[in-house]
Amino acid sequence: MVECCLHTAEVTGSNPVVPIHTEPSAVELLTAFYFGVPMFEPLKPIITAHLYPQLEQLLLELLRSLNADEWEQPTLAPGWRVKDVAAHLLDTQLRRLSLARDGYAPEPPAIASNADLVAFINRLNAAGVAQYRRLSPRVLIALLEAAARECSEHFQALDPFAKAAFAVSWAGEAESENWFDSAREFTERWHHQQQIRLAVNKPGIMTRTLYRPVLATFMRALPFHYRQLERAPGALAQFDVTGDCGGTWYLFLEPEGWKLSAEPARERLTHVSIPQEIAWRIFTKGIDRQNASAQISVNGDRELGMHVLSMLAIIG
Repeated sequence: MVECCLHTAEVTGSNPVVPIHTEPSAVELLTAFYFGVPMFEPLKPIITAHLYPQLEQLLLELLRSLNADEWEQPTLAPGWRVKDVAAHLLDTQLRRLSLARDGYAPEPPAIASNADLVAFINRLNAAGVAQYRRLSPRVLIALLEAAARECSEHFQALDPFAKAAFAVSWAGEAESENWFDSAREFTERWHHQQQIRLAVNKPGIMTRTLYRPVLATFMRALPFHYRQLERAPGALAQFDVTGDCGGTWYLFLEPEGWKLSAEPARERLTHVSIPQEIAWRIFTKGIDRQNASAQISVNGDRELGMHVLSMLAIIG
């Protein structure tokens, strides 16, 4: 656990004291607008490196519990069965160790656009799944155990605030810090394990300790996703994920663009409530828009609120 970072990082799995908030005065709003003073409280980094061993141990226990039929159950990932998802989890860990830890990589293709990046990642994923799904469950689990141990050690050894090997492109970043890249990878490991658990009806990781940082990381995509939605400066949207693992996030429009805030800066234009059971599925292509819209609530500016349903926090 990165204890030295707790005073500057978002702490999950606890009940922090919420400060009393007062609405800014008209003078404060005008001062902020004309002198460029931000009227929002920026979010703090999300530290997840210490959570990897727990999440990976739960994955190994889950896979060891599966019978032959369960390994072949279809999942929410289009075209992938349980074994395919497990193969993907192994492939991505081995690639990360090679690239990010060891600095070893073949000549990369030309990436001129997000479409090029998506196509490249999809090709890598398909090749990895085709290769590792051919292994027996016993061998696959053994390799996952070794890779999980080395990846956990790698993430915990990183300086959270140094430049990451990979930028979080779905948040609009061309360069990211390690804490964000690690948190992004944690969401990948969590949501693919959750896909397996849903397929075989074996819950176990929708806990505040593990799911709350996943949601917090997903919500970092909001400013980039809303970048082309125009409103008057000062507009505020509130997003609630309801349930024990959920939380509240505020999206505030400054003259230079949308920003996430830990506290509301003024009266909100829209208020969106999303059940925690489907929140992760919305942001990972795990539920269609019609079914999702029937389960969320939007009060106020409906266009502003419903726009969240097309947000993705994955590459693809």
